[in-house]
Amino acid sequence: MAFRAARWLASAPVRSGAFRSGPSLKKDGDLSAGRGDSGRSLVPSRSVIVTRSGAILPKPVKMSFGLLRVFSIVIPFLYVGTLISKNFAALLEEHDIFVPEDDDDDD
Repeated sequence: MAFRAARWLASAPVRSGAFRSGPSLKKDGDLSAGRGDSGRSLVPSRSVIVTRSGAILPKPVKMSFGLLRVFSIVIPFLYVGTLISKNFAALLEEHDIFVPEDDDDDD
């Protein structure tokens, strides 16, 4: 369920159309190309700030819940990594490949 929620949160900017990809034809006929070799821009950008009549365009959509998106990705994968490393350490100890030594501090 956490994976599905993380995918939904990560794809929110793509659904809203905040990322521009490839060349596009603007209303006034100018052709703008996307950045990068793959044809996709990873950073949302807006090159036109006024309309043809001179009116200022409204502010772009702000990506909210930035920290929530980060934590929704970091916490589940940190937990999964912890489980994998714990199970692998138990496997190594079970097969006597690596067994930590018990140090007695009788000094």
